[in-house]
Amino acid sequence: MSDKRPNSKHKIDRRLGCNLWGRPKSPYNTRQTGPGMHGANRGKPSDYGIQLRAKQKLKGYYANIGEKKFRRYYQEAVRLKGDTSQNLIGLLESRLDTLVYRAKFVPTIFAARQFVSHGHVTVNGKRVTIGSFKLKEGDVVVVKEKSRQMPLYMTAIELAERDVPEYVEVDHKAGKATFLRKPKLEDVPYPVQMEPNLIVEFYSR
Repeated sequence: MSDKRPNSKHKIDRRLGCNLWGRPKSPYNTRQTGPGMHGANRGKPSDYGIQLRAKQKLKGYYANIGEKKFRRYYQEAVRLKGDTSQNLIGLLESRLDTLVYRAKFVPTIFAARQFVSHGHVTVNGKRVTIGSFKLKEGDVVVVKEKSRQMPLYMTAIELAERDVPEYVEVDHKAGKATFLRKPKLEDVPYPVQMEPNLIVEFYSR
């Protein structure tokens, strides 16, 4: 199985003007203007434009989550106790496909969603095929033994370009990852600055 959406990733990088996942092959590494003839000549964005871009960056990072689904995450973050912007990050990092990506079982977040939907992982011993499945603290995700022989998996665990964050405990030999806790914004290894506070402002307008 291969990640079929490299073009999607590259388009998102170009449109948002950043190397969103810190990938060495991002076109943004060589061409730092927006797409189109007038990419370099854009005026200063409005407050609304800045907030919208913050939202597009965060949605894009998690394999381009749809607007309906993303708004539901925001509404849940509002209902939870504590800081809404921190809650939003915690919810996004609790997704099963996010954990599969964070654990370095696959090379990209897009591949993580596909890996889960194709039935390569279990959660607490049960097969789960929904990328947005919400993990709880202490949940154990295991890659099936046969799936650990896939080139995709074997390549990903050797990737030097990103580290496993401390809120995920991983045993690559056993293909096992434990979700230790919901992280705060400062714990998440985003290659670019994320501003969930601007997203809260966007939806509060």
